[in-house]
Amino acid sequence: MTTTTLFETYTLPNEVTLRNRFVMAPMTTYSGNDDGTVSEQELTYYTERSYGVGMLITACAYVAPNGKAFPGQISADDDKYIDSLRAIAEAIRVGGAKSILQIHHGGRKSVSKLVPNGDVVGAGDEDGVRALTTEEVDGLVDAYAQATRRAIEAGFDGVEIHGANTYLIQQFFSGFTNKRTDKYGGSLEKRLTFPTAITEAVLRVKEQYATPAFIVGYRFSPEEPEEDGITMDDTEVLINALLTYPLDYIHVSLGDYRSTTHRYTKGEGVNRLEALQRIVNGRVPLIGVGSIYMLEEAQEAAKYGSDLIALGRALLIEPHWVEKVAAGEAVETQMDEHAPRVMPDNLMQVIKRNRGWIPGV
Repeated sequence: MTTTTLFETYTLPNEVTLRNRFVMAPMTTYSGNDDGTVSEQELTYYTERSYGVGMLITACAYVAPNGKAFPGQISADDDKYIDSLRAIAEAIRVGGAKSILQIHHGGRKSVSKLVPNGDVVGAGDEDGVRALTTEEVDGLVDAYAQATRRAIEAGFDGVEIHGANTYLIQQFFSGFTNKRTDKYGGSLEKRLTFPTAITEAVLRVKEQYATPAFIVGYRFSPEEPEEDGITMDDTEVLINALLTYPLDYIHVSLGDYRSTTHRYTKGEGVNRLEALQRIVNGRVPLIGVGSIYMLEEAQEAAKYGSDLIALGRALLIEPHWVEKVAAGEAVETQMDEHAPRVMPDNLMQVIKRNRGWIPGV
């Protein structure tokens, strides 16, 4: 893929055209208001980064009160939050990017002091975590559907189902965390039930409340390190199941686009993006991500198989990365923590506490 191609328009399966192949990756800001509404600092942060990318995916919004996994996380769990969500969609629209709300439940990774009665729930019982009943899981499928309806009413261009990073959906798909014996657990096929039920419910809401232009994507993590955890073979099954539905993209979560497969019968040590593109085989756009700071790295990720390139930390360091690279200008690859970056105060404090996550800090 040439440099020019990355900056050319790209049309999704639902015929929505993005102005280029760059996407802002979803990143937790820790900066919402305590009541679950968006803060002014977050709105400014999103607007500042909306001018270059073709699509901007928000920080995750929880779909149920017991799914809150971060301080300052925004909510999509009640109609009272539609105005807050609308403010985010409008802030992103200022710069012309397509706005995507990431919908999420923390599951076993939710924070006890942030959820009602400290009742942390997950796929199974463990220390400090209560296994959801079958009826509660059914209710959470509907919670994702209702969050999607709210995103539509708020004016978002789409939603991304957060099935990655060991949060609730991944907890149900993983054999490491899902030892259930009901319809949601046991065999690999049954472990697919929760992610596919959510996908189906979200798409049903799209059909009922939105136009075909509403974008629906799904984010996933391809492998887990635990013996009973997700393998690339499992992920191949997941992708093939998801692609029986009319999704507009799938989005792999990676720390580094150069990472390779660990457990895959069709080839260990293969670049993960390359392996995933072989599975996808052009059926739907694949978004790749992970430690992309320079144009040459974006080009390499595209060569491995990314149809769209997600930028995360690069856009924290340089909010106008896309515009500058398109103009042939140099971009910063390390953050000066003392330089203004149009970033919420809480997010900057988290970056400073986690030295090494952002180059230069």
